[in-house]
Amino acid sequence: MLFAAGFGTRMRPLTAHRPKPLIRVAGKPLLDHALGLVHDAGIARTVVNAHYLADQIVTHLDGSGIPVSVEALEILDTGGGLRAALPLLGQSEAVFSLNTDAVWTGPNPLSALAESWDPNSMDALMALIPVERAQGHKGAGDFTMDAEGRLRRGQGFVYSGAQIMATRLLDGMPDGAFSLTRCWAAAAETGRLHGLAHAGGWCDVGHPGGIAEAEALLAEAANG
Repeated sequence: MLFAAGFGTRMRPLTAHRPKPLIRVAGKPLLDHALGLVHDAGIARTVVNAHYLADQIVTHLDGSGIPVSVEALEILDTGGGLRAALPLLGQSEAVFSLNTDAVWTGPNPLSALAESWDPNSMDALMALIPVERAQGHKGAGDFTMDAEGRLRRGQGFVYSGAQIMATRLLDGMPDGAFSLTRCWAAAAETGRLHGLAHAGGWCDVGHPGGIAEAEALLAEAANG
């Protein structure tokens, strides 16, 4: 599940007439950077959601075979958006989700998550960025992580926007819009919210200044 429905308010004025996932970084849209990670990880079924300027997302993906879950009446936030897209994702006990407003270098985070996923002990597994390496991001972090990889809210690691999550966490959530943070809180209460530190680079491209930082990160990785 690729999240592409947001209004991109922090990216204004660049998002006045274009959705944030179609903002170009290093010559291609952010959405295509995310799709590249999905393709390289060998994930067979992909869905993209859309709300703000949704027609542009639909046009961009025309002919790709990737369905778009259009949230026409209201934006459903991450949790509501994922739940609405489940019929398009197919029957699965767990799904990947990935934000489309960041770029990555180093190991593919989706492949790394797949290799570490253990449904017997986890309800969600997040790719995390140590706060000192979270480019384009301000703040002290979102989570603390213990020696076993279990997470609690706190400082030290930034949520990267990539995860695997058991779909049963969506059961019992409210109708309409809600955030995935409610699912993560439920997983944390039972000790089943886990994290994995990303070994490469990551840059948040949620604001105009993040574009130059992201391009510099990608150029550095390309040049070895």
